[in-house]
Amino acid sequence: MNENTKDKANFTIANAYDGIEIVNADYKNQEFSKHVHEGYTIGVIEKGAQRFYRSGKIHTADTNSIILVNADDVHTGESASPDGWKYRAMYPLPEHFENVCSDLHDGKEFAPYFCSSVINDQRLTEQLRLLFTQVDNGASKLLTETVLYSIMFRLTLRHSSLRNTPQDISGSKERLIRVKEYLDCYPAEDISLKQLANIAGLSQFHFIRQFKKIFELAPHSYQIQSRLKKAKTLLKAGLKPAMVATDCGFHDQSHFNRHFKKALGTTPSQFQKQAVLYKN
Repeated sequence: MNENTKDKANFTIANAYDGIEIVNADYKNQEFSKHVHEGYTIGVIEKGAQRFYRSGKIHTADTNSIILVNADDVHTGESASPDGWKYRAMYPLPEHFENVCSDLHDGKEFAPYFCSSVINDQRLTEQLRLLFTQVDNGASKLLTETVLYSIMFRLTLRHSSLRNTPQDISGSKERLIRVKEYLDCYPAEDISLKQLANIAGLSQFHFIRQFKKIFELAPHSYQIQSRLKKAKTLLKAGLKPAMVATDCGFHDQSHFNRHFKKALGTTPSQFQKQAVLYKN
């Protein structure tokens, strides 16, 4: 493949708020499977167009538009133009937004919810590009955090709302949330379908149907996402990818690599080399 047509994704950690992931990506053939992030995805399309699923619908983001994906929103991604798409994005965590919301709402801490998946806000686009430039140039923590705060403040003030929570299904929602939390706490465990259904107090048939209806992923698919979250943490801590694959419950290195690439657009080893945590 010609070097100019390769799919590329470079991750860095911003020198701000104990580290926020930033990605600079250029894709033509990359297709993201359904996945989630523990943080929000806030990105600017710099070239081409991206098509993606989020919140039950397919969306298209053109050049200069902004993509918004809430933390834990199931989403996909693929090219919507012949030459692919290029974008830059940041992944702030819910607790980063909670600090902004506390300032806006007299000490009440809550994470905002963004109903719109694609927005056009020229001022916000300029702020995001300024942030990415400052990160590239190694700007001071004070400057980076000031720009970041301004971005999150504008997003929360102009584009957020209260979260539309999923409807309860036969009174089982709280029990299904417990299953989700269990998978998050023990991602590497080789747990059976019957065990998870017992935690939810449902038959295996109803457990699978209702879990997927509420969280938009089948239980085994959500388990993969929990394993990938843990894997990112271990990779940032410096563990070798082969050891991470084992510790996170993947069958082998190739199984780990395949799922990592489908969710993040890069390999575990490339992510580890690029995502160097800022240390005080």
